Amino acid sequence: MQQAQSLGRLRNIGKAALADFRVLGIETVDDLKSKDADTLYVALCRQTGQRHDPCVHDVFAAAIHQAQTGEALDWWKFTPARKARQAEGTFPVVAASS
Repeated sequence: MQQAQSLGRLRNIGKAALADFRVLGIETVDDLKSKDADTLYVALCRQTGQRHDPCVHDVFAAAIHQAQTGEALDWWKFTPARKARQAEGTFPVVAASS
């Protein structure tokens, strides 16, 4: 349980994000350091068979940023960049499975 507690110490990580990380096989803060929010978001959508709210991507981005830099920013600080990418068409589009 120590590993989950270390992830839970990140600013934006609560029960839902911890559950998402379990689905993705992420167990430690160190696991996040080499990850990419786009890749994690797409993998989560595919593994669960549903499209998740894009804010999940923002939480992933904030957690990865904190794991890499130690700087704890609120997840919504990453929302404008994601929304700009959505407007440009460069944000990953994941269709829900039927």
